[in-house]
Amino acid sequence: MLTKKGKYGLKAMVHLAGLEPDGLAQVADIAKTKFDFEKIPRSYPDRASTRRPRLLQEGKGGGYALARPANEIRVGAIVRALDGPLAPIQCASVTAFRPCDDCGDLKSCSVRLIMVEARNAIANVLDRCTLAEMRARSSADGRALMYHI
Repeated sequence: MLTKKGKYGLKAMVHLAGLEPDGLAQVADIAKTKFDFEKIPRSYPDRASTRRPRLLQEGKGGGYALARPANEIRVGAIVRALDGPLAPIQCASVTAFRPCDDCGDLKSCSVRLIMVEARNAIANVLDRCTLAEMRARSSADGRALMYHI
């Protein structure tokens, strides 16, 4: 399940994807911007900038921008940076695999096998979609798909 931190972080990233090239958004401005009638708490943009892969860059005078173009940032990378592995249980994770204490055989554990399928389905959707595509879904006129050179 996507946490509130992940949800607000994604919303903040979508907001940043809509900035003009070389534009910066202050944390307070991102927090004030309404998405789905909820406000993004002020602390969320800071968290994404401190994790790997680095998704945000901080401006010299403060404020944030995307570290790379929105069409190069996968939604899966954002979710992993904010919330960690996509797998619903640790034994189904690709990046943070750990066998469960109560599992006798990883190859035949029915719970693990279905959770691996669930993890793969989630990863397939999130890793296929870019931040630019996500932004375009929220933009009625499609201006978010414009790429600046």
